[in-house]
Amino acid sequence: MVADDYGWNDVGFRNPSMITPNIDKLAYEGVILNQSYVQPVCTPSRNAFMTGVYPFKAGLQHIVILPPQATCSPTNRTFLPQYLKKLGYATHMIGKWHLGFCNWNCTPTYRGFDSFYGFYNGKEDYYNRSVVGGLDFRDNKEAVVPDVTKYSTYIYAERANQVISNHDKDKPLFLYLPFQSVHAPIEVPVSYENMYSSIQNEGRRKYCGMVTAMDDLVGNVTAALKENGMYDDTLFVFTADNGGWPTYHGNNYPLRGGKTTVYEGGTRATAFISGAGLEKKGYTYDGMMHAVDWMPTILSVAGGKPDDTDLDGIDQWESLKTGAASKRTEFIYNLDDENPPICGHAAIRVGDYKLIEGYPGQYPGWYKPETVSDESHNNTEKQHASYGQRQLFNLKDDPNEHKDLSLSHKDIADQLSKRMAVYHAQMIPANFPGFTIASNPQNYNGFWTPGWC
Repeated sequence: MVADDYGWNDVGFRNPSMITPNIDKLAYEGVILNQSYVQPVCTPSRNAFMTGVYPFKAGLQHIVILPPQATCSPTNRTFLPQYLKKLGYATHMIGKWHLGFCNWNCTPTYRGFDSFYGFYNGKEDYYNRSVVGGLDFRDNKEAVVPDVTKYSTYIYAERANQVISNHDKDKPLFLYLPFQSVHAPIEVPVSYENMYSSIQNEGRRKYCGMVTAMDDLVGNVTAALKENGMYDDTLFVFTADNGGWPTYHGNNYPLRGGKTTVYEGGTRATAFISGAGLEKKGYTYDGMMHAVDWMPTILSVAGGKPDDTDLDGIDQWESLKTGAASKRTEFIYNLDDENPPICGHAAIRVGDYKLIEGYPGQYPGWYKPETVSDESHNNTEKQHASYGQRQLFNLKDDPNEHKDLSLSHKDIADQLSKRMAVYHAQMIPANFPGFTIASNPQNYNGFWTPGWC
């Protein structure tokens, strides 16, 4: 389960004002991951989940794939569901793709999924399924428009129940649920909004309602698994794809920054594992985990291992299963040479230390949840935080990145800079092409459709 643009502070097990009983139950019964990292934005994280490879080695380190761009996740990499199919798994996907669609070979049913029900792009309306001049929804390859009176979490719950109910119980099942929630646009049935009537800020009130609607979807999926006798044999993996987006009311407090930044608020994900196979449960795990680790880790749970020998991901199953020390001691937050690098320039963590070089992203401050109607985080000039060309933090002593040590600990900063240069030498330039009119949905009956690259 991948929650979209989900804030660190937007879950009940950290913030009691959030109504997330289903997520909380799974998390408390499993293992809350306190240091599980992702990329600053959507596409790079999803590529890491599927391939176990850093985005800067796939040319996907700059912003995200936009609808009219002729690009997708490189097809020379084997995706997680392709490996799982070799192990006898049925593989199904419900929700948001955002790994490119200009060629059919880029799309979910060509990359290992038996079925796909959802949308190709990064965001869309929760009711009419439109995005920037076109419609975007597929039932496998077929362009469809589900009931426009139904909020999207309801139609996803219905399809999840159908997939689970129809599944051959003699086969293992991999269900990938990259939620539309809680990405903009900020839309939710009024019944959910009313659960947060004490919040005067309309955007924040609706966003919180979206979180609870997403939690109900989690509850619907777990209920379907129980009804079909599959719950006790299921391992749940839950992660955000990046931090909450301050402009659209997501909140990461007390972490610094938000979506698009390489600060902790943009990259330290709300995450947990729960269910079958865990030997130690009901605690918070402080070991280091990264998005690239999920592919080999989930594959290990299924009894397999990747054929690729140059993965960045590490099989962390033994550590997560038993509570042993993490096998990871360092990772790259992002490497992006584009100018300006809106998604963050470069950052690395080695042990307790984190080095940022260049532009960290557009949200440099610390933002408490909005509560009153006139608050806004849209104006970055109001965000009172400064940064230098190079920043160094000790995340063990200063997890919220208040004290820059780059001058007082120049030797450590230099060491991390040299280590980052080793990774930089492996970089593939960002594949971020211009827009092409060949993508125009009006060429395809109003739908964003593959076939133009």
